[in-house]
Amino acid sequence: MRTFRDRIRHALLFELIGLALFIPAGAYLFGLPAAKLGVIGVVSATVATLWNFVYNIGFDHAMQRFVGHTSKTLGHRILHTLLFEGGLLLVLLPPIAWYLGIGLVQAFLMDLAFVVFYVVYAFVFNLAYDRIFPVPARSPVRLAPGAV
Repeated sequence: MRTFRDRIRHALLFELIGLALFIPAGAYLFGLPAAKLGVIGVVSATVATLWNFVYNIGFDHAMQRFVGHTSKTLGHRILHTLLFEGGLLLVLLPPIAWYLGIGLVQAFLMDLAFVVFYVVYAFVFNLAYDRIFPVPARSPVRLAPGAV
């Protein structure tokens, strides 16, 4: 299992590399100033992190109440992901549209492009991270002499 320190490194590298790719690519793709996309990227990453924390607590409480446990099946995972992305979209879309001076439909299409980018990026990043920083092998558990 990864250590707390490793998880911090993972999160920071994920966000920093993601923004380093997202900002110039988004500026080029959408013809927007990199500074504006930088603001959107940093604010979106911050909001997504906070939303992730609040949402996961709420989702687990809802599962506990309606299902009696928090063990997630594939269906629960799909619902969890769709509701997370939908909630994030509802929170971010209006301010992004306002900040860029564009309509909600155009902001929605931009968001779809960002979601596709981050899904692919997350897959590639995590694959690379696991190879560069492998999880250390667990030491076998040693019992005290005379323990059964």
